[in-house]
Order: sequence, then structure tokens, then C-alpha cells
Amino acid sequence: MLIAAVLCLCAAVATAAMGLWSAARPYATDQVAQVLRAVVPTQFAAAVMLGAGGVVALAAPPHAGLLALVVCVIGAVGTVAAGCYQSAKAVALREALQKSAADEASCAGACASCTLSCR
Repeated sequence: MLIAAVLCLCAAVATAAMGLWSAARPYATDQVAQVLRAVVPTQFAAAVMLGAGGVVALAAPPHAGLLALVVCVIGAVGTVAAGCYQSAKAVALREALQKSAADEASCAGACASCTLSCR
């Protein structure tokens, strides 16, 4: 149980460090960088969950510690996965709106003057 608790605490520190690294990066127009930056709050939440699971695994009796450790690890992974999904969905929507706005700006507004074969 000691090894699992220490590994969980190390994972908490690594997750928090990745969150700090992503938060310290300057704002970029790249979609991947935007998703990484938007997922920072969920990374911090996962780090807290992993840290709590590690501390409980160290302090509680073995059966309760193992249960808490498993629940915290599953919760942390689920939190980061949901945050990545939501962030990617929001960035994709933003990109689609920008692309449609650019397409509409290139149109003259009248079908008779349109030279685009797709319309």
C-alpha cells in the first residue's frame, strides 16, 4: 500500500506540474495549445484527487485505503478525460464559427454575383 500511495502522490505532483506548465504558456492561436490551456483547471482538480487518494492510502487501514485510492484514481482520470473532451469541443466550435464567418465575409450577399460553384 505504501508503494501505491507514493506513486499516487508522485502522479499528483506531476499532474500539478503539467497544469502549471500549461498555465504559464503564452496564449496561442494553435488549437492544441488552446486545448492544453483550457484543461488546466481539470488538471489541478485531478492533482487534488490524486493527492487526497495518496494521503488516505497512507493514513487509513489497508482495505479502506485501497478503496479510496482506486476511487480517487478513477475520479482523476475521468475528470481529465471529461475536461479534455469539453475543451476540444469548445475549441472546435470556435474554429468552425471563425471559418463560417470568414466564408460569409467572402460572399457578396447576392446569389447572382456568386462565383462559387458550391452555392
